[in-house]
Amino acid sequence: MADHPAPPPCKYLNLTYPLPFVAHVEINRPEKMNAFKQEMWQEFPPLFSHLSTSPSTRAIILSGAGPKAFTAGLDVQEASQDSPLSPNPSHSALDGARTATTLRRHIDAFQACITSIEKCEKPIVAAIHGWCLGLGIDISVCCDVRICAKDTRFSVKEVDIGLAADIGTLSRLPKVVRSGSWVKDVCLSARLFGAEEAEKVGFVSWVGSIGGKEEVVKEALRWAELVAGKSPVAVQGTKEILNWSWNRSVEDGLRYTGVWNSAMLQSEDTKEAMMSGISKKKPKFAKL
Repeated sequence: MADHPAPPPCKYLNLTYPLPFVAHVEINRPEKMNAFKQEMWQEFPPLFSHLSTSPSTRAIILSGAGPKAFTAGLDVQEASQDSPLSPNPSHSALDGARTATTLRRHIDAFQACITSIEKCEKPIVAAIHGWCLGLGIDISVCCDVRICAKDTRFSVKEVDIGLAADIGTLSRLPKVVRSGSWVKDVCLSARLFGAEEAEKVGFVSWVGSIGGKEEVVKEALRWAELVAGKSPVAVQGTKEILNWSWNRSVEDGLRYTGVWNSAMLQSEDTKEAMMSGISKKKPKFAKL
């Protein structure tokens, strides 16, 4: 296999490999509680596209740098100065249709950047600590697994800044958490909710016992290492089929699974996994 291209340079996303085949992506603007400005979310597509096809990556951890936050969401001060929402005199010269077109294109591009996380072929665990507000919810619902520290505080914050959340929360959260009443509660009120409540409704699947980032990243590493030790053919196929089946019937899902596995069962991974169970030896899988 030819060498895979190097990861793209990023200013606001740190990429490390703390364990074999385990990538750790860290949102890196701790002095602003990892609040996002445009150039930050624009780094997501090239990085996650790289990780999606990297043979050296089998599982990904996504966390926030510093002790205070996964992310405080959108940097409202930056957005008010440098976005289609900013009070720019040139905007007032446009009619309604042209203003709407400008805004729609901006929102579409923003949505595509965050959706690039969801489209990544590799499983992603969000290791959440501290504050997870607004855009932090949009990002975390794009991940496959969410775990959090005991002291994490969440909020679907957008109504507090005068808009309906438009980067994915309102579309994805009702599918992640099946209680429509709870989803409308937190989205309409923008109220804070904690780790215990997030676990109770199924938004996160694990909560730490002592609080802080270190514990939740340690658990994320444990999970990612476990997944990275499995067949990459099996893991990536499982994620693909789960995502494809999300909004489709059982019949459609079964049909797609049959077609998918008719190709993927021809890999050496199945034989390797079965033989390891017999020999009681840890299997070794080729890169994918």
